[in-house]
Amino acid sequence: MKLVRYGKPGKEKPGLIDTEGKLRDLSAHIKDIGPEQLSDAALAKLRKLKTDKLPLVKGTPRYGSPVTGVPKFIAIGLNYADHAAESGLPIPPEPIIFMKATSCIQGPDDAVMLPKGSVKSDWEVELGVVIGTRARYVSQKEALNHVAGYCTINDISEREFQIERGGTWDKGKGCDTFGPIGPWLVTRDEVPNPQKLAMWLDVNGKRMQTGNTKTMIFSVAKIVSYVSQFMTLEPGDVITTGTPPGVGLGMKPPVFLKKGDVMTVCIECLGEQRQVVVPFKL
Repeated sequence: MKLVRYGKPGKEKPGLIDTEGKLRDLSAHIKDIGPEQLSDAALAKLRKLKTDKLPLVKGTPRYGSPVTGVPKFIAIGLNYADHAAESGLPIPPEPIIFMKATSCIQGPDDAVMLPKGSVKSDWEVELGVVIGTRARYVSQKEALNHVAGYCTINDISEREFQIERGGTWDKGKGCDTFGPIGPWLVTRDEVPNPQKLAMWLDVNGKRMQTGNTKTMIFSVAKIVSYVSQFMTLEPGDVITTGTPPGVGLGMKPPVFLKKGDVMTVCIECLGEQRQVVVPFKL
């Protein structure tokens, strides 16, 4: 299934995308798509619905993040060897974990706002993993059984805040609008191998990133298992799993986002995002 949340910010309704690519309303069956709707049992009930009997949604409504009520937004750094190389950093012996503020989560096509004082805002196409059932000290073999599904994420980063301002990476990762998720949450039954997904990102129509999840240093199963050794993963938690090469920081000279830039972000089977960059506004 391709699950979505559509409508104005804060008033999104649950829906799904049918086999013909049409948006269908799920409001009569579930109140939203959040932690309570992500278990295997809950998703199994949705699969039993007769999709062609669900109400069609007219027009082209805005999509919000496909999951709401996210308890934790967890990120993995330097998870592609060639991205580590372009960043001038060694391949990590273990996954690097940092956090993105849940307040940065937004819809896939919402505008991205440059933070006040930003001079080095950057792009990162990443595979997102949404947890469906609680995971605590799970084995790598069992890890994917705890995943509800997958999504496209743009892990936008302010590099000066992240690298040059001291402390952890978090301060450059959680700025408002820096977490576009979606358009869809694709359930794991439709993604039999999350390590075989092509991914790309364009800025103003120019291809900047081209990659594939097969080149991850640490697989999704390894990441879920590893993170669960340090914190309990709860339903609705989102893990963004690292980016391939082609970020602005790695270019010579570096290139960063500016007002009016347009990012187009896509992962095979998981859908495409489009964001316009706008200046800071309270």
